[in-house]
Amino acid sequence: MKDDEKQLVEAIAEMREEEALDLAKAMLARGDDPLRVLELCREAMDIVGKRFERQEYFLPELVLAGEMLENIGAIAKPLIHERSGGEAKKLGRVLIGTVHGDLHDIGKNIVTFMLDINGFEVKDIGIDVPVAKFVEEVRGFAPQVVGLSGFLTLAFDSMKETVQAIEAAGLREGRKIMIGGGQVDEAVRAYTGADAFGGNAVAAVSLCRQWIAA
Repeated sequence: MKDDEKQLVEAIAEMREEEALDLAKAMLARGDDPLRVLELCREAMDIVGKRFERQEYFLPELVLAGEMLENIGAIAKPLIHERSGGEAKKLGRVLIGTVHGDLHDIGKNIVTFMLDINGFEVKDIGIDVPVAKFVEEVRGFAPQVVGLSGFLTLAFDSMKETVQAIEAAGLREGRKIMIGGGQVDEAVRAYTGADAFGGNAVAAVSLCRQWIAA
């Protein structure tokens, strides 16, 4: 890894927002591969996620990291589009939203961003999404993976209702459902009936890769 690449990863991981943005802009301006720049962002985000798990970082740091990712991504994505001739092949479709009763979107937004830069076609349907809306979007968008996000414990029941509604509509077969959020674990996964849970954005991307490649 080159010196400026290390500096970019460190700047993001250490929450030095202005420095991170300046470094990313400079790298892209001189013609560095935008996918490489976003890969460095992903490495930094992995460090941030681990620090969050160890309670070295908290929600404000996650918010700031998400903002840095969005700002760098806004510059890098058009360059990726140009290089691919506008016809980048997508790995598969993922539908994602925060379940009804929950207004948290930080984690969801980071997962959406990470899936996007890893080549998935992602449709984010927002927060406080009613069960019927999920069913409607699954039917229309036909994703291979459905992601249900929720931070509050009350979201667990909403996740379960959503999974059951997708099944009742005959839309479960041939697709996977993953859940994620601050307090989600294997017990919650079993309760909701989802196929798996992602502990962080990197895990969510890994799950989608496994499922869609299978």
